[in-house]
Amino acid sequence: MKYLIFAAALIILESSAVAKDASYIGSVEVLRGGTPAERARGTVFLDTNRNSRLDEGETGMANVIVSNGREVVTTYLDGTYALPAYDDMNLFITRPAGYTTPVSEEMVPQFYYIHKAEGSPDLRFGGIDPTGPLPQAINFPLIPDNTGNSFSCLIFGDAQTYTHTELGYVRETAGTLLAERDNSSTECLIFAGDVMGDDLSLYPRFKRIIAIGGVPQYFVGGNHDLDLDAQSDQHSFDTFRREWGPEYYSFDIGRVHFVALDNVRYPCNGLDPHPFCSPERKHTYNGVISKRQLDWLENDLNKVPMDTLIVLIAHIPFASFTDSTSAKHQTDNLHELYRIVDGRPVLALSGHTHTTEQILPGESFEGWQQHTGTGPAQFHQIISGALSGSWWAGDLDNQGIPHATQRLGAPRGYYRIDFSGTSYTDTYITFHAGEDTQFHAGFNTPRFRDWAQKLLDYTSEFGGQWDREPTVTVNDLGDMRMLTLEDLEGGSWVSVNVWNGSRDSAVSVLIDSKEIVAVRTQAGQGEDKHKGVEFADPVALARQSTIGRVTFRSADGGDRTAGFTTWQGVPWKGQHPGPFERWMLTDHSSHLWRADLPAELPVGVHTMTVSTTDRYGRTYQDTLSFEVVDTLPNPGWQKNLWRH
Repeated sequence: MKYLIFAAALIILESSAVAKDASYIGSVEVLRGGTPAERARGTVFLDTNRNSRLDEGETGMANVIVSNGREVVTTYLDGTYALPAYDDMNLFITRPAGYTTPVSEEMVPQFYYIHKAEGSPDLRFGGIDPTGPLPQAINFPLIPDNTGNSFSCLIFGDAQTYTHTELGYVRETAGTLLAERDNSSTECLIFAGDVMGDDLSLYPRFKRIIAIGGVPQYFVGGNHDLDLDAQSDQHSFDTFRREWGPEYYSFDIGRVHFVALDNVRYPCNGLDPHPFCSPERKHTYNGVISKRQLDWLENDLNKVPMDTLIVLIAHIPFASFTDSTSAKHQTDNLHELYRIVDGRPVLALSGHTHTTEQILPGESFEGWQQHTGTGPAQFHQIISGALSGSWWAGDLDNQGIPHATQRLGAPRGYYRIDFSGTSYTDTYITFHAGEDTQFHAGFNTPRFRDWAQKLLDYTSEFGGQWDREPTVTVNDLGDMRMLTLEDLEGGSWVSVNVWNGSRDSAVSVLIDSKEIVAVRTQAGQGEDKHKGVEFADPVALARQSTIGRVTFRSADGGDRTAGFTTWQGVPWKGQHPGPFERWMLTDHSSHLWRADLPAELPVGVHTMTVSTTDRYGRTYQDTLSFEVVDTLPNPGWQKNLWRH
């Protein structure tokens, strides 16, 4: 039934799932002719007849923020503005609270004009065609919007679709979600970069799939949205700009000022002082915010009241747990950003790492000072996980989508952030379960640790070699909820992975109604990552350990349909099932709790109730049963009982 609903919605885009007033389809008005203008000029106006044209009798709007990507002004009483012009610039307004801009037919907001007089250099995906001289006027239409101060936005991390197959997975997850849910209070979809996986020709199909929700889409560019054949950072997001708009900009909804940032410099070679940015090395990217952008941000925020909530959106994390000791995967000049937003309420959103992370003010990890120029976090940051999970890898789930369990153990999912004034509540929601499912729990036993060490050793040496028989598979684990007395005596504990867990989360474990203490395995007090079998997530690691799909092969398909691919056509196929690559395995996590089991648990069946309460006071709970035995029984058919 789900697929019928989705197909019908694709055709008509009319159902209860469509957000309010998704019908204002239009564009910015560009007026040419006469002597080319030397300054960017135009009017922001109330488009009463909704035709995207400044008609006689329509009113200009005062105090709307307009920028050329560096200077920032507000419109005069009559709605007009004037700004310096550059041959390569984004001219855009900040959508004011209480109003909305037109959207394209694919629900991409139209609040900008890209001026690139000479166009892009010769790029694989075309970039931007020459725009020619500056128009006489660029007029920005708006209509009233009754959102108010309470609304929601959905946040999606890396979709990172390399192929049409993976775009089909997006359709069956995010597309189906948006078609079926009630989006009436959802005002924006935010994509935190890596929409594509390097093949930018797939953008149009992605747009059509996501437009099903009837909700405006806002994007930042990721390192896989780049024009990889660009020779300078100036042109590296040209195809992205053509398809989605400016690589950095701002917009207001209610009492929230959203700021999209570009912190992917490409190529960084010869510009940033890192070995991987050496001029002699292959072109690559670095996490850094350009000076021009920082100047714009400072000018932009000067127009915003100090008590407004600032939501910063970027692709590469400002700082992260996963890559705390890496320069490339964090933001070099985070200290400059801290200076600009100092004293303001801030929430930061990012993607890139394919992990869910909650970083609260005051937390820190080893490597931040060296690689970001900062110590403890000065604002709340959510790393949003990935729509693709672990790059669409793994066996298929019940919906026919790769489970792609993420690096810190969370399933694939997305965030919903509910705003009320300048307050907000964030919720992580998976694609395989309801909102009330927020964690999984498993047992870390000596038996598991022995198995996990063999798995990690194998992947360290032979990961990705599907014609080599693995040392262990998930079958060697046996019954993960059956513990022996020897397991208990050797040290066993409950590992609880709270996918959206933070420093302020509480975890409670009851064994037969008796509470045992649960402690977060990472304190966030400047320490390095705790890694290895003692810090592994048994549930996630079991899922990541064995991919049967790599062995799939048919007489009809041959190599064409054997196994599957990830990234730029990298094959995952061979004679034997095996694990994810070593760096993708959950042998550490910032949202894992440990509760030691008592060694004196008697033989028999026991119940375990796990509860977690998040930073907003919401409690989630699950109860499961497990067994304690003297010795492990034969797990298979007892042939000896049938001998004659």
